Amino acid sequence: MNQVTVAVVYGGRSAERQVSLESGTMVAAALRERGYQVIDVDLYGDQGAENPIQQLSNIQFDVAFIALHGGEGEDGTIQALLTLMGKPFTGSKPLASGFAMDKALTKQFWQGIGIPTPAYLCFEGLVDEALINKTMQYPLIVKPSREGSTIGISKVDGPEQLPAALVMAQRYDSDILVEEYITGKEYTVTVIADEAYAPIRLQPSAEHVLYDYDAKYLANDTQYLIPCGLSNEKEQELKELALAAYRSVGCEGWGRVDVMQSEDGKFWVLEVNTSPGMTSHSLVPMAAKHAGLSYQDLVERLVQDALARSVKG
Repeated sequence: MNQVTVAVVYGGRSAERQVSLESGTMVAAALRERGYQVIDVDLYGDQGAENPIQQLSNIQFDVAFIALHGGEGEDGTIQALLTLMGKPFTGSKPLASGFAMDKALTKQFWQGIGIPTPAYLCFEGLVDEALINKTMQYPLIVKPSREGSTIGISKVDGPEQLPAALVMAQRYDSDILVEEYITGKEYTVTVIADEAYAPIRLQPSAEHVLYDYDAKYLANDTQYLIPCGLSNEKEQELKELALAAYRSVGCEGWGRVDVMQSEDGKFWVLEVNTSPGMTSHSLVPMAAKHAGLSYQDLVERLVQDALARSVKG
C-alpha cells in the first residue's frame, strides 16, 4: 500500500461542476487502483455549509490533485489556499493559474511577446456592439473571458446574431471576449512536466460548427485524430509554439494548449488550460495513451510531479 495520501479536489461551484465531478471520480479511482490513500473532497458538495478552507483544513493529506475546472478551482484561489497550507498540488501555481484563466489578459500578453493569437476585443460589463461591428470582421467567436469547456461560446456570422451571443456569454461572466474566427483546423497539445505530447486534431461532426460543450462531453460523433495528419515539420512547429505559449504564462505540471491552423497554414494560439478535463471524453488522457501511458500512469505521473516540484521549491 502506498503511504502517500492524496486529496482529490473536485466539484466546486463553477459552470463546469459536472465535468469536474466526473474528472475527480475517475482520478480518485485510478489512484486507489495504484494503492494511494485517497480522500475525496467535493468542494461545496456533501460537506454542506463548509467552505474550502474548512474542508481542506479538516483533513490530513500529503498532496492535492486538483480536478476542478473553471471558477475558483482554476483561477488561482484554491492554488493559493494550498500554497498557504504548505501542501503540494498538481498543476500551476496561483499566479499562473489566474493569468491563464483570463483569456483576454493572456491574449494581450501573447500579442506583446509575438505569440500569434486571433484579433480580439474584450469588454468588462457594457458591450459596445457598434465598436464590434466597426472594427471586427465577421464571422466572430463570442465567449466568456473566464470560463472553460467552451461554455457560453457562440460563432457569430453577422451583426444580427451578435445580441443573442452576448446574452449567452454574459450568463457565465461579466467580461466578454469577442474574437476573430479562424477558418481552418483545430488542434490541441497536451503538456506534461514541460514536455509537449503529440497534437490531436479535433474534427466535430457537421452538426457542430464548434468544438463546444456538447461536442466535447455529450456527442459521440466528434473525431479525434492522433496522429493529427500534419507533416513532421509542421507538427514540431505546432508543439514548439504550444510549449512557448504554455511556458510564457508560467504554467507548471501539466496543461493543454488549444490552437487553430488557418487555411494558409499559420498556427494561432487560442488559450491555455491549466486544469484540463480528465473524463472519458477528455483530451489529455488521449494524448497520454498515444504516448504509451495508461490513465493510471498519467494520474500517478501528475501526482509524482507535484511532489517532486514541492521538494525543489
